[in-house]
Amino acid sequence: MSSFVPESFAKKQQRVKKEEEELLHARKAKKELVKKKREEWLVKARTYQEQEAKRIVDTVTKFRDARAKGEFYIPPEAKVLFVIRTKGINKINPKVKTILRLLRLRQLNNGVFMKVNTATWQMLRRVEPYVTYGFPTRTMISELIYKRGFGKMNRSRIPLTDNFLIENSLGKFNITCIEDLIETIYNVGDNFKEANNFLWPFKLSTPRGGWINKNHSFQNGGDWGNREEEINKLIKRMN
Repeated sequence: MSSFVPESFAKKQQRVKKEEEELLHARKAKKELVKKKREEWLVKARTYQEQEAKRIVDTVTKFRDARAKGEFYIPPEAKVLFVIRTKGINKINPKVKTILRLLRLRQLNNGVFMKVNTATWQMLRRVEPYVTYGFPTRTMISELIYKRGFGKMNRSRIPLTDNFLIENSLGKFNITCIEDLIETIYNVGDNFKEANNFLWPFKLSTPRGGWINKNHSFQNGGDWGNREEEINKLIKRMN
């Protein structure tokens, strides 16, 4: 004699079984998608690395050719700056505070990328005693984003641990993985503004060994001002 099973219980069992099957199907589909995407991401990373290696070789070759001819080779101007706030909030002019806020440098040791143009230089001149800046290499941009990169999603600060987070936020701008993001920032691509706004300002540590003298410019043995390529050494000490 078979035991009686209430209809409500039987329906619940069917519903649970259906949900389990849907979950397994979704997991399998995601696994296949990740596998496919991973191959795509690896190809992109390899392509960008090859392009950068070629660019470096070309630059060195042009330097050598120019030297052999007794000439000078001037490389193309850098396209992106990295700006770091060096001072806190004490005794800051309201106009300077407003500009720092516009630059998204609200806290000490915050860092942001900025496009090199006339407007950028004018803003930096106004706040120069409170910031230091220079031209980051692609390697340093990559290290910053991989180690300290956070994205802005639904007004929340989310760590960039998954390429799908980037694709969901920037996919419509053809930025589908972290390597696309690095390339867009370094080469100031068409969607630089969207990519840069997506990145949360970097929260860096105090430099190893400490700051030298925040009241003097870098050119005078201090901390603030334009460091040009020397900014990469500072980022390494703060990253």
